[in-house]
Formats: sequence, C-alpha cells, structure tokens
Amino acid sequence: MGQIFAYITYKGGVADDSALELVAAAKKIDAGASVTAVVAGSGTDCDAVCNDVAASYSDVWKIDSDLMAYPNAEVIRKALVNILPGDSIVLVPHDTFGMDLSPGLSIKMDSAFVADAVDFEGIDGDNLKIVRQEYGGAVSTHITCNIASGAVINVRPGAFQPDESKSAGGSVVDKSGDAGDLTVGRKYLEIVEAEVGDVDITKSEVLVSIGRGIEDEDNIEVAQELADAMGADVSCSRPIVDSKWLEKSRQVGTSGQTVKPKVYMAMGISGSFQHLGGIKGNPFMVAVNKNPKAPIFQVADVGVVADILEFMPELTEKISEG
Repeated sequence: MGQIFAYITYKGGVADDSALELVAAAKKIDAGASVTAVVAGSGTDCDAVCNDVAASYSDVWKIDSDLMAYPNAEVIRKALVNILPGDSIVLVPHDTFGMDLSPGLSIKMDSAFVADAVDFEGIDGDNLKIVRQEYGGAVSTHITCNIASGAVINVRPGAFQPDESKSAGGSVVDKSGDAGDLTVGRKYLEIVEAEVGDVDITKSEVLVSIGRGIEDEDNIEVAQELADAMGADVSCSRPIVDSKWLEKSRQVGTSGQTVKPKVYMAMGISGSFQHLGGIKGNPFMVAVNKNPKAPIFQVADVGVVADILEFMPELTEKISEG
C-alpha cells in the first residue's frame, strides 16, 4: 500500500474541521500508517495552517504559490500530480471543492477514485473495503477499491469523529519547488459574497432547522415558536428554499450557508451529505424524523422518531413551563 496523504482545506488561515476527521479516516484504513498532510495556498495563511496541522500529522507538505492564493482546483491538481508518489492514497473532503478536484486528480495519477466514503473496513490484499451511502443515505453499499496503483478518496465531512489528540508533532516540508509549472486555463476573477438576510445563521449558537417534514409553509410558524422559546434562529434544508418558503440565507448545506452552532435541532431533515456538509464544529445534534432509517440519525447525539408537527409544539410547551 502506498503512502496516505490528506488534503487540507482552510479559510482565513484556519484549517477546516475535516482536517482532524481525515486523520481518523486514515487510521481506519491503516491504524499504524504515517499520514502526511498537504497544504496548498499562499503566504501567511498557508504557513499558519501548516504549523497548526503539524500537531496532528507525521509530516506536512507545503505548496506555496501566488497562483494558489484562491483555491483553484485546476492549479492544485497540477501541483499534486507533480509532488505525490504514483501509488498514493489521497483523502480529500467530499465538499464542492473536493468534487471539483478529485475526479481529475485520479485520472492524472492513473489511480482509482471513490466519492463520498463514510467508513473503511480494512484492507484485503490490494483491495480497500469502503462503505458509501446511496439513495440519500437510505442504503449503505460496501465496495472494494483496488489500491495497487493508489486511490483518490473523497471522505464525507462529519462521517468520522475528529482525532483531537494532536500528538503527532510533525514537521513542515516545503514542496513548493517540486510543484512545477502551475499555469492553467482556468483563472480566478473574484469572490462574490452571498447576501446576508434578516438573520445571519452563521453566527447563531442554537438553530432549529426544518426540512421536508414541515410539510407546509404555514407550519414554519411552529418551528419559529420553538426557536423563540429556545433563544434560537430558524434555518432550513434546500427543499424549503426551493419551495420559496424561506430565503436562501437561511439554507444550511454545501450550496447554502456553513454554520457552527453549539446546538443543532434537525426537524424533519433526512440528513443528506449536502446538508451535513454545511454543519461544522461538532454541535450537539438533536434529530426528529418520522423515518427511523433516516441517515440523520447516524450522526445525531439524540434521535427521536416522531412527527415534528406533534413534537415541536410539545417541546415548546415544556420549555415555556420551565
């Protein structure tokens, strides 16, 4: 088996929560493996992240270039192909950037590609056993991936408990000179920030988040009453925004807002990876859903099988009594 690498995503000099999750994922592949982090970027932010994740990885490979001041997948893919050994196992967060980066990277490296892995079940010869989910998480699929020539694997954010031991004491190795010519056709233009609505859910400590289980726009008031009783804000999954029941600024997920609350109440939300990808910081999660097999229960701290339209008013009443 080749060396295991973890691609680290970050913003503003702060590593994403997935940085510690990828350590745990790598240990599920091989408990005794030395895992190397790869940090690509530019300037002081790149340096800060390298120094931070060195506590969790045996080595950190830094690629510093002005062309990577913005995370352009085409540029970074070219750099990775130039520095990574051909039989590498590369773990990448399964987010919008990872979905852009990884398929082409596996082709360039002539290795296997697996998207949205949620667990690993060990290695049998040249085959790595991987668990994925299908049909919105209703079905788990067990697959084998031949890793003789390496593999690029996208790991679902939140699927692995973060390894917070930070006992690796790794060193930072500057690989910038090995990255080669990073000239590409895709060019960064600008960042267009999403408009903030009447409530900025990215700053909320407690969220009551509603999904399809709310059934009707008029029922949003039930969720708002619970949120008011808890001192929380109301957020939602994508179907609510698509139905135009709440504004886009209230949407949690990879195509919406990234939130980091202390408590997250998932009301009638199935728990797709697109939604969970927008929840960071390992909040205390309470999930209420009529479907006992809803994937949200796999990541919830407390799960309740119930109709949210019956559960929420009762909880609101109990909180008000207290």
